Amino acid sequence: MPIRRIAPVSETEHLPWIPPNFLALPAENSGLDDAKAVLIPVPYDSTTSLRGGARNGPGALIEASYGLEDYDLELDLDVSLVGIHTTQALEAHMGGPAEMVKRVRVAVGSYARSGRLVGVLGGEHSVCIGSVQANLEVYPDISVLYIDAHADLRNEYMGTPWGHASGARRIHEMCPLVLVGVRSLCPEERDYIKSASIPTFYWPPICDDRELISGIVEHLGPAVYVSIDLDALDPALMPAVGTPEPGGLSWYQLVSLLRCVAETRLIVGFDITELCPAEGPAACSYTAAKLVYKLVAYATSLGK
Repeated sequence: MPIRRIAPVSETEHLPWIPPNFLALPAENSGLDDAKAVLIPVPYDSTTSLRGGARNGPGALIEASYGLEDYDLELDLDVSLVGIHTTQALEAHMGGPAEMVKRVRVAVGSYARSGRLVGVLGGEHSVCIGSVQANLEVYPDISVLYIDAHADLRNEYMGTPWGHASGARRIHEMCPLVLVGVRSLCPEERDYIKSASIPTFYWPPICDDRELISGIVEHLGPAVYVSIDLDALDPALMPAVGTPEPGGLSWYQLVSLLRCVAETRLIVGFDITELCPAEGPAACSYTAAKLVYKLVAYATSLGK
């Protein structure tokens, strides 16, 4: 395992400490000019309704990535050579959730327009809205693979239509959406899924994994944005989330799905959200970091 120096914690008035870059990459592998992928930490959890702390997710995830091997056995790939640039953290907008959506859209758009894979590291799941908006400006035919224990289809929740419980609703108003992993929803969301005919793969599935993955992928268009709330995973594996829900995807179910998407579609962007490091063991941050690592590797090495 490579030896890496972890930067000291610094005091900041506005943001949690965010380590310098994913995988502690040297300058020649993390500069923007040659980067295939850009990661944007967004330590934001202002609309969280149950357990706070997702604002600390990006820092914990990036710090945990320092312990990952550069070499990926599955792909026979040195992920450190892909070219992964980590930006400075995006500060929360004091104007409220709607303004934060705009801030994320602008930040993501500035990199997506260059053709790079852009990944947003949350933070709460509402960061997906602005990120999808930005990608739609570049790839108007995208569909969104939305992996979450919850449907997130409420038109409004706790006084805002731009919060973590409404992300999928806002996205569906913009482009096609496929829901995966859902095992908790309200009657409003159930009725919306039926009336809008949204392809929804509830959990647990009623078929084997190969048939399941094939069924999910066939609903996706040629260009795909992947949005992941870590509570989609079984809380036995990932308890450190804002709104845990019993059951859920296994690690291999999730990465097998992502690999199939990367092999058959073009993954143009993604977000990985809702890591609340204080709510679980340190292994959760490593799992989240490995998920970012795998998604970047799949999208940049297997992409069509």
